[in-house]
Amino acid sequence: MLEEAMAAIAEGGLAELTMSALAERLGTSGGHILYYFGSKDRLLLAALRWSEDRLAAERALLLARRVTAHRKLALFLELYLPRGPRDPRWTLWIELWARTPSNEDLRAAQQEIDDGWQRDLEALLAKGVDQGRFAPALDVPARASELLALLDGLSTRVVLGQRGADRAASLERARTAAALLVPHV
Repeated sequence: MLEEAMAAIAEGGLAELTMSALAERLGTSGGHILYYFGSKDRLLLAALRWSEDRLAAERALLLARRVTAHRKLALFLELYLPRGPRDPRWTLWIELWARTPSNEDLRAAQQEIDDGWQRDLEALLAKGVDQGRFAPALDVPARASELLALLDGLSTRVVLGQRGADRAASLERARTAAALLVPHV
């Protein structure tokens, strides 16, 4: 159900997603969906958490891999960026970002999810510093925050399908920025 909600958002945006249209796609009733989720915002939040839980598991596997810190950082960038225009996960994020100022539950959930990405990137960078792969004077929290902000901007451009902002070009920009923000030794 959550995967189908994300697919519907990617196809038509949040404005076109109605409980009845989603129910029709699922072969159930809008009332049935509302019974489980209570509101459209709760359904969207559940879809976001489901998607991000899968990514958190992928990040954990990435962090546990026995590869260099440089390779882990490259893999982290690849995991973060959208697959292309209208990527369901990123389309949902963009749709929900606009709703967070007026919805405390969404704001708290997004902060929690963002904190997970921040913690994992900080752990990756700190381990690289400890192993002598990244500059020893690296301000890990600041660099992680800056890199994630850059990735958010690149990701938004990719998912919106802006000219010159395809995944490959954005990944190359992210790698270049990461090399500048996280100097190798």
